[in-house]
Amino acid sequence: MAPPNLVPEAIPSANLSETKSTSRFSLSLEGNISLDSITLLSHVPNNVTLSNFSSIPHAFDTNDSPPPPYILNSVESKSENGAFLGLSVKEPHDRILNSIGKLIGRKYLSIFRFKTWWSTMWVGSNGSDLQMETQLVMLQVPEINSYALILPLIEENFRSAIHPDSNDDVILCVESGSTKMKGTTFSSCVYLHVGDNPYDLMRDAFKAIRVHLGTFRLLEEKTLPNIVDKFGWCSWDAFYLTVEPVGLWHGVKSFVENGFPPRFLIIDDGWQSINMDHEPPLEDSKDLTGLGSQMLCRLYKFKENEKFAKYQAGTMLKLDAPTFDQEKHDQKFKEMVALAVKKSKLKGEIGEDESNNNFIDYLKEEEGVERGGLKALVSDLRTKFPSLDDVYVWHALCGAWGGVRPGTTGLDAQVTTAKLAAGLEKSMYDLAADMIVEGGIGLVNPNQAAELYESMHSYLADVGVTGVKVDVIHTLEYVSEDHGGRVQLAKAYYDGLTKSLKKNFGGSGLIASMEQCNDFFFLATKQISMGRVGDDFWFEDPNGDPMGVYWLQGVHMIHCSYNSLWQGQLIQPDWDMFQSDHLCAEFHAGSRAICGGPVYVSDKVGRHNFDLLRKLVLPDGTILKCQHYALPTRDCLFENPLFDGKTLLKLWNLNKYAGVVGVFNCQGAGWYPEEHKCKAYPQFYKSISGLVSPDDVEWEQKDLTAQFRNTQQFAIYLHKADNLQLVRSKEQISLTVQPTSFEILTVSPVHKLNERAKFAPIGLENMFNSGGSIEFLEYGFKVDISTVKIKVKGSGTFLSYSSEKPKEIVLNGEKVEFEWSTNGILKFGIPWIGGNLSDVFISIS
Repeated sequence: MAPPNLVPEAIPSANLSETKSTSRFSLSLEGNISLDSITLLSHVPNNVTLSNFSSIPHAFDTNDSPPPPYILNSVESKSENGAFLGLSVKEPHDRILNSIGKLIGRKYLSIFRFKTWWSTMWVGSNGSDLQMETQLVMLQVPEINSYALILPLIEENFRSAIHPDSNDDVILCVESGSTKMKGTTFSSCVYLHVGDNPYDLMRDAFKAIRVHLGTFRLLEEKTLPNIVDKFGWCSWDAFYLTVEPVGLWHGVKSFVENGFPPRFLIIDDGWQSINMDHEPPLEDSKDLTGLGSQMLCRLYKFKENEKFAKYQAGTMLKLDAPTFDQEKHDQKFKEMVALAVKKSKLKGEIGEDESNNNFIDYLKEEEGVERGGLKALVSDLRTKFPSLDDVYVWHALCGAWGGVRPGTTGLDAQVTTAKLAAGLEKSMYDLAADMIVEGGIGLVNPNQAAELYESMHSYLADVGVTGVKVDVIHTLEYVSEDHGGRVQLAKAYYDGLTKSLKKNFGGSGLIASMEQCNDFFFLATKQISMGRVGDDFWFEDPNGDPMGVYWLQGVHMIHCSYNSLWQGQLIQPDWDMFQSDHLCAEFHAGSRAICGGPVYVSDKVGRHNFDLLRKLVLPDGTILKCQHYALPTRDCLFENPLFDGKTLLKLWNLNKYAGVVGVFNCQGAGWYPEEHKCKAYPQFYKSISGLVSPDDVEWEQKDLTAQFRNTQQFAIYLHKADNLQLVRSKEQISLTVQPTSFEILTVSPVHKLNERAKFAPIGLENMFNSGGSIEFLEYGFKVDISTVKIKVKGSGTFLSYSSEKPKEIVLNGEKVEFEWSTNGILKFGIPWIGGNLSDVFISIS
């Protein structure tokens, strides 16, 4: 039976003979797509084609960003592991739904969009288990100890995604996003790839697609933002739209005075000059307290709004600078929201004076003194807090949530009707999507996209801003009807953004957000090198918390870790901010410590858990960053760590000389297909037991650690349990983890120094990512004495395993006392020396 909405009368394949190629994938006369003669998809329609990698033209040879020779050589040497699927239909269509075969009885991991801008994982074994807007499917092929990837692609003016079918068909949706852009024939709308290592599979597949499409670059080819190994603060959860200079100043001050200097600041939504269509075109909106009200606003000028514009140079440097009280600020904000609710109920019957008091302002302008605006504020922040390296500001991809207001900026902007793509009709309810559909988008002519970004960014760069958080990215598909479709519109905007990023922000000063769709990753990431890999950190569910604040926290970790499998091939995964005084703050902090990206919080002013932050952040505002990005271990890939009642989320990562495994109990909430939303599963909110092994660490993913795969013994330190033990390479440790809790295990290879002595450094035991403190490690031997030379970043107690008592330990040129016990535990103190590395020299006879 044909799947719903399938375009009828498919054209038979021009070549009816069995596909012959150098690929390990094949399409048989019987309609089976097989890998090494193992059927993956059956009942493949005869309008579907399979081509080997080398038979399809690739774009890299005519592109301005050709792949480096090492990537090209790698792809060519493994070309037999890949193949393309295509299809043909009789009549041209802008949206084609076509089966590529039935998937029956084979376990898979998939990534699908549950909202316009956010994606997450889903597991199953049949085509009917798939979710709408699936971006990729990784199949388990245990018959040959391998994995196969099904990856929908961009082809010319069309993009593809996978949809489910009740008859187990895998439905490929090939769409342009415009009824004026139609097609019939496609040769490479899906890519297939096989590998015996799931992490190598992802890397090799995206290398192949990088060569094929030529529209993006891999993460390994790009420069990362300066903030990647720093601690920062974001204004959002502290102020929301009420952000203003005085609160920002006191927020940074609060961290600095307590020994946690933010190295970057993100001024989130609330600084821009925006208004609604019914308001005066060149004045700030006076109605931004209603839920989602900013989503109906459009940008009317590129400079900062009145709250920031009125800042005068030196204001916050004075002895009598304005003070800030977060509690009073929050209370005033609540009153404003209550007034907005009252106003909406009375439909405008409130007096003008009362209704216009919609922002909080602590600045009093001094007569005769020139306004300094954002430039003066940034300058004063850097003067007072010299450790503040970077200041980022927020903006939406189209300018503001509602785009640019026509007739205000000199750009050709038109309010364009926004329409939800058909594939998103069963996505999770989203206020943002509803508001954008309600108000439309003030879309700048695609021919002026580069001018839009240059206008915004050149001004920001001039006032001292070093980067931007670009949000609300995946709205272009809403408004692509009259612009050649979603691919053509996206190319125009992303090309403009890329040019501006290179010119104004050093080529890397950008965090992408609300971007989790293949259009973005295939078309926008030539230059962008960092992006969010999860939905927002929600300190509580705005729709009500069935389990207090707990139920959404594990969901966030699942988003971030599984999305990183594919998104991490192109961008540095950013796990988003959290609040250090939240009930689940430690749960989040543990994951951020090993995520491999920046650590930043959105604490309210003066409301911090410094004891917790001390396990993440060094006194100079840097962090102990892992060398890779955190990913689920192999035994988690095809399981459900959210509501199967048995699976712990295990994340592996690498430091320079050790591995790390984080074990998190995320059970208790997740996607509910029947209602198209995330919901609580309280029956699974319970303690879970699992096994951890040194073998869980994917040592080969970095050249420096690949040698540790052959290590016979490891020292493992359990951070929360404060327990050090020795295990063999494949030996397993049993753990029981409470709900919304975790354990972090530092896995250090044991080195045999001589016939008697063995040694394994753990690192700073007071830091969650203990092993990240070891910047250099060298073993030596001199006149019957074995030596260990270590360079340490940070301060605290350094922990090691040493089977023999050291003869002496020299720290920064001086002998120091140490503690050693017969069970091999060795400890000594490391002082803070201003951010410099401490030199440790251990002698063991």
